[in-house]
Amino acid sequence: MRAASAHSRDRGSAVVDFVLIMVLLLPLVLGIAQVALVLHVRNTVAAAASEGARAAAPLGATPADGAQRARRLIAEALADRYADDVTAALAGVGGVPGVEVVVRTRVPALGLFGPSVPVTVRGHAVREVEP
Repeated sequence: MRAASAHSRDRGSAVVDFVLIMVLLLPLVLGIAQVALVLHVRNTVAAAASEGARAAAPLGATPADGAQRARRLIAEALADRYADDVTAALAGVGGVPGVEVVVRTRVPALGLFGPSVPVTVRGHAVREVEP
């Protein structure tokens, strides 16, 4: 008779254990997913800025060509809203003529529509010059 009463006291404890574990585990998993989202956006925008700078580096290309290339890559990989503030200009890269593409965007910090954090990345490339 004692075994039956001990078993009846444990009924429902698995549900309580599950809830207690999920209270700790769910925010951890969501936090990791959010960090992954921010890093994905940052890395994608950085790659687009570098590619835009390389597109503006050959002879006959202009900084506007690089900015347009970066905008298109960001829009294809992420969304148009991340490509709103893309600028390109001639700049020195290590003392030689070059081009710099700057992308400024905001990445949601809490969920897809929550408050956002600013991200600024720069891409550089050495510009080709006529001999």
